[in-house]
Amino acid sequence: MATCSNQFRQSCIHVILLVLVLCSFSFAQFQLPEYEKYNLPNGLTIYLMEQHEVPFIYVSAIFSAGATKDGLKNGLAASTSESLVFGTKNYTKDQIEQIVDFNGAELNVSASLEYSTLNSYFLKDNKDALLPVIKEVIVNPVFPEDEFEKRKQRWLVELDQEKESPRSVIGSYFKKFIYDDDPYGNPVNGTKTSVSEISVNDLKNFYKIFYKPESSAIAIVGDFSSLKMKQKISDLFGTWNSEKSQSVTDIVSELPAHDKSRVLLVNKDNSHETTFYIGQYGITRSNPDYIPIQVINTILGGRFTSWLNAALRINSGLTYGAGSYFSPYKTSGTFIISSFTETSSTIEAIDMSLEVLDSLHSKGMDEETLNSAKNYMKGQFPLDYETSGDLASLLVKMFYYNISDAFINDFQKNVDELTVEKANEIIKIYFPKGNLQFVLIGKASELKGKVSKYGEVIEKEITDIGF
Repeated sequence: MATCSNQFRQSCIHVILLVLVLCSFSFAQFQLPEYEKYNLPNGLTIYLMEQHEVPFIYVSAIFSAGATKDGLKNGLAASTSESLVFGTKNYTKDQIEQIVDFNGAELNVSASLEYSTLNSYFLKDNKDALLPVIKEVIVNPVFPEDEFEKRKQRWLVELDQEKESPRSVIGSYFKKFIYDDDPYGNPVNGTKTSVSEISVNDLKNFYKIFYKPESSAIAIVGDFSSLKMKQKISDLFGTWNSEKSQSVTDIVSELPAHDKSRVLLVNKDNSHETTFYIGQYGITRSNPDYIPIQVINTILGGRFTSWLNAALRINSGLTYGAGSYFSPYKTSGTFIISSFTETSSTIEAIDMSLEVLDSLHSKGMDEETLNSAKNYMKGQFPLDYETSGDLASLLVKMFYYNISDAFINDFQKNVDELTVEKANEIIKIYFPKGNLQFVLIGKASELKGKVSKYGEVIEKEITDIGF
């Protein structure tokens, strides 16, 4: 028995050592897999990355056609994106759905604030069935009026339903409060008023202006031969030529100056809790200190053991979750502290959040805390790109935000190079301290007199149309 026990113990030690070696290798050695990037004559950017571990192919496409391009009709980018699959020159909506379902595939389209995307995956043996459908959806949508009108009616109902969940809509309230009439304040899904006014002609015009090969990219990752795939892509997308239309550049406007703290109090009469955001402008995606900022935010509110979650959830039990994050965009960005709590503990939770933020500035970083965050970041980073779908999505975002390979390949090195001195400098520069903007959704009658200490109070009803 003793011999068996010793053998078992030795086997366990060997297994543990092997796991540690493998983990440390992946922990320190993550590199972007090899890929090919090229342009078709029409300007469309193509990424091809072979990954032969599983017999699947993943496709991601990105278009410079987000809600910041909506103009006066909020929800137009989202309406256009979703309508791409409602029918094309050679396929009806039903035919598209049948091909996707029959082949056990996925095909999804969506819009965000800055861009729209298409994502699909399928077995490699089904590529000849799915790739032509993807091409049609991107190149030849016809926007059938009957399908769009049916979807629009459901959309209007969904916009009402969204407001039943404060956590679903507080982001839209915050962006509007911060950005006002700037395009970054546009609600992605629009409002009941704006969506009601969108017509099929609006979709066609939006598509004509913003869906252009020269400002779009397609990434294909998976089990295929690049040589054969290049020919197939050329045959499918080489004839995609955008119609002559006005030239459109990214909007860069002067943002509203927030030189004092304000509170947006959104009344939800039947609410027993308050959902709140505290924030200010943040950083752009191209900020050279992007990585150090993320490391520091990990400590403040970016993981379960963060200072915010420890204070508001673990130690005081005021909430089930509290955190902070930066949302970086092309030409702007936001910083947000977020949480929710019972109405009666709203002020305590907000005050505690502000105390934690203040302690970040007053106490700064120490070596042990910083090293913990650095190890966490390095451990999480490879997990963000462990599937072929993750890699396809990454490649098109690298295109949109002009992110270099070095950002990925040197990520862990750049994390390691962050010093305590540099971290404390970054806190002072990028983590807001004054003129904070507060958005609260809850029972206004029990909150109004108490939240005025944070700044000028602006009131809205959650039942009001828009944000």
